[in-house]
Amino acid sequence: MAGVTGVRVGIGSGLGGNLFLAVVSGMFLTNLALVFLYVPTERVMGIVQRIFYFHVPLALVGFLSFFIVFIASVLYLVKRSEKWDRRAQAAAEVGIVFLTGAIITGAIWAKPVWGTWWTWDPKLTTTFILWVIYIGYLMIRNLAPTRSQAARYSAVIGIIGAVDIPIVYMASEWWRTLHPNLVAGPLSETGSLESSMRFVFYFSIVTFTLLLFYLIKARTAQRRAEEAVEELRWAFE
Repeated sequence: MAGVTGVRVGIGSGLGGNLFLAVVSGMFLTNLALVFLYVPTERVMGIVQRIFYFHVPLALVGFLSFFIVFIASVLYLVKRSEKWDRRAQAAAEVGIVFLTGAIITGAIWAKPVWGTWWTWDPKLTTTFILWVIYIGYLMIRNLAPTRSQAARYSAVIGIIGAVDIPIVYMASEWWRTLHPNLVAGPLSETGSLESSMRFVFYFSIVTFTLLLFYLIKARTAQRRAEEAVEELRWAFE
């Protein structure tokens, strides 16, 4: 029972975890105020353009999360350390949440701008494929007969799935697409944004990135607690 209690402390009850959560919460509230009260309304698309400050950061942070899955999966296969498997699983779960948010906010934006909720545009199609890959990643973890097999099989999927990340990012550059041009990264066109819009955009990216790291840390600790409880259950059976 001591092991389980120790894990609970690591989830976020410590001063450092609570302070980090307070900072992220404050930044998130500030971000909402900036998006809806500070940044000007875009002249062509109007108020629906404000979804941009959520949609793009959600997508970028989702990509970052899956890149973390890739790194953690490689390290797990090399070192066979369960801590890397836990981190990979946590990053995949959080990444799915962020990418799902990106897809939903993208659909909300697309309806008034494109006249449809969804189209099989190359950018959207490759994003959907990425989403399906990591849904499969989580399914493999639950269906594999043993924990070690689940870790190995999902690590392979996590590595292969990461190949789609640069494809999604570059889709609007490589193919004819309805999706707007890149607005973040080395090939972006952020210079086309008005200065206050650019500031809020970057602030939103930083906010969602910090939220990502907090959620991965919390979910990793929670997964460690689940494993400890499972081991105790088997020990008493």
